[in-house]
Amino acid sequence: MKSIFDDVSSNCSKLVTKTYSTSFSLATKMLYKVIRCDIYNVYGFVRFADEIVDSFHDYDKQILFNRFSDDLENALNDKISLNPILNSFQHTFHKYNIDKCLVDSFMKSMRLDLHKTKYLSEEEYKEYIYGSADVVGLMCLKIFVNGDVSKYEELKETAMSLGSAFQKVNFLRDLKADFEGLDRTYFPNTDLKNLDESSKQTIINDIEKDFQKGLSGIKKLPIEAKFGVFMAYRYYSQLLKKLKKTPALKIKDSRIRVSNPKKIELLMRSYVKYQLNLM
Repeated sequence: MKSIFDDVSSNCSKLVTKTYSTSFSLATKMLYKVIRCDIYNVYGFVRFADEIVDSFHDYDKQILFNRFSDDLENALNDKISLNPILNSFQHTFHKYNIDKCLVDSFMKSMRLDLHKTKYLSEEEYKEYIYGSADVVGLMCLKIFVNGDVSKYEELKETAMSLGSAFQKVNFLRDLKADFEGLDRTYFPNTDLKNLDESSKQTIINDIEKDFQKGLSGIKKLPIEAKFGVFMAYRYYSQLLKKLKKTPALKIKDSRIRVSNPKKIELLMRSYVKYQLNLM
């Protein structure tokens, strides 16, 4: 029965989420069950695309990505795929009428990672972030508002800001892996070999502006999504706080993390803030 295969597919996306990101998995668990599965389906799709360009160094990434891209197109057109991750994603894509341009923009940014290593202008930087992060936030927003077009348009800009903030925190946290392991430089006009406090603070100020705008949108989310997204916001805010306290040169030589006990503490504190409407 097709329903059995669909259940297996969704369970695969859930497994991908739990295996690759304990923090995102924890935040997703805070969402209402009615939307949780669809967020897993989106994460599974974006994670697999990202893994191809970031991790499969012993294989021809271009060939693998092209195959994945072709399989994605077939999945969205045929409404089925023998790739369980793509099968679960196409189900969510059609269920919420997610805009195809969002998917195309995401794949465009992932494809850039196959060959582009430096972003020299603000325009290039913003375009990459839009495709790699903002559109993922917009896909999730479609789910959070249950396809409500007017609500989606109301919260669109804040969802993009939150996606940008999350991605920029990842960029700053992963400087070592991106710069030394993949020879990538995302921040324009920044000398990562000699990152100084002034350059670091400029990046952090930009992220904090995105966070501030993103939080205003979280407060307007439907109840089914609000606490889960607030939890993700709190986690990334904690990462940013640790990055602010870390000397600029040390950021490039280490990867800042939030420990599991701290994640649990954040969960409890976030729940109290949420219940008392102190977001």
